[in-house]
Amino acid sequence: MKAAELASGKGHKDENFPVASMLIARKHRPAIMAFYRFARAADDIADNAAATPTAKLALLEDLRANLVGEAGDAPEAVALREVLAERGLTNAHALELLAAFRQDVTKQRYNSWHELLDYCRYSAVPVGRFVLDVHGESRDTWPANDALCTALQIINHLQDCKKDYRELDRVYIPLDMLERASLSTLALAKDKSSLALRGVLTEMVRRTEELLATSKPFASQIKDRRLSLEVSVIQTLAEDLAQRLLDFDPLSERVHHTRGEMPGLLLRSVRHFVSARLGPKRTGLESASRP
Repeated sequence: MKAAELASGKGHKDENFPVASMLIARKHRPAIMAFYRFARAADDIADNAAATPTAKLALLEDLRANLVGEAGDAPEAVALREVLAERGLTNAHALELLAAFRQDVTKQRYNSWHELLDYCRYSAVPVGRFVLDVHGESRDTWPANDALCTALQIINHLQDCKKDYRELDRVYIPLDMLERASLSTLALAKDKSSLALRGVLTEMVRRTEELLATSKPFASQIKDRRLSLEVSVIQTLAEDLAQRLLDFDPLSERVHHTRGEMPGLLLRSVRHFVSARLGPKRTGLESASRP
């Protein structure tokens, strides 16, 4: 069995958040897309409902072997390996992602918020760090990046909590939070959230909003203006989705953006970006011009 046999057909345009969009400089897009395709191949393996855990782990190991040069039969891994070599980049971020996908195969439950954050450290954080490395950004940006990537991952978990449980028997809502609300994972199989489950989901969103508050300065910390604008867009989309998860029930209502909503959200992002980038400078100029 090869990884291609488990491909979901999902591409970068199907994701909740931009992936190597036109905002990113053309010279950086191929590297980011190579990383994405590698991650997509691994994700499709881990999320395939038909393959056995043994088969999934074998395929993920094959991706690892191809990534580090021990094999040459997995095109997504070979392509990423070549990009990393050309640009002098580390494979550490991709290897951390593989650790998360192996965990998806072997671990279906998370006991606490701390356990969930630890999972996100490997399933989400490496993506942002890789993009920053591609752009030659300072590692001083990592704390804000880590907060944003973790928030994005948890938002995805909340949006798909019903689907993950029904199709994969996978639950990312911490068990201790469910237990405090006198709930079991069976609450996720319902067609509508109970008041108790809504309380748990709201608590998770509030904690995610704290992460988004931490990541708020991220865009202004990035030197590359095009990447900074993309991060500003992603921050705005994440904040809007967090609010949507407070307003709507992910078990019974849509909590994803539609194409028609995107122009308004993009405009809001641009306003935030301009304010963060130009506001302090304008203030300084105005102060200097005062008599």
